[in-house]
Amino acid sequence: MTSNKDWGEPPMTADYAERTWDQVEVKILNVADDLAELSRVRAWARRALLDIPSRDVIDMIMVLDELVSNALLHGTPPRQVRLKRREGWLRIEVDDSCVDEACPRPPSETGGRGLALIESCAMVWGQLQHETGKTVWAELTSVQYPQGAVVE
Repeated sequence: MTSNKDWGEPPMTADYAERTWDQVEVKILNVADDLAELSRVRAWARRALLDIPSRDVIDMIMVLDELVSNALLHGTPPRQVRLKRREGWLRIEVDDSCVDEACPRPPSETGGRGLALIESCAMVWGQLQHETGKTVWAELTSVQYPQGAVVE
């Protein structure tokens, strides 16, 4: 698994960790300092979430997009995204090296809706401050369908 110390790797590298004893699967992606990375991050996450019903993936990708957008617009490099998941649950974590707290701002023509959108889609979200920056995270659940159910 990649740690914060490994951020010196080239941008857009991805590590896929083995499932741990508690069956949480972790996927890690380092993100370059470019807004164009958003489409690549979304594509990476869609591949990682192929087994989740599309109606749930839409919200998950929207939350991921807002977290990464905020890190790219308001944070500083290096940046890293982690998807932590087990059946029915996903935690999205985005690190950046800016120590300023992520905080909502009033909506305007230029933005200010991201954290409100995250709050409306996620069960819970928050942030952790650490010596090298912060981690902003959100947790979501996916609907569990009985085995054999047909999902559009």
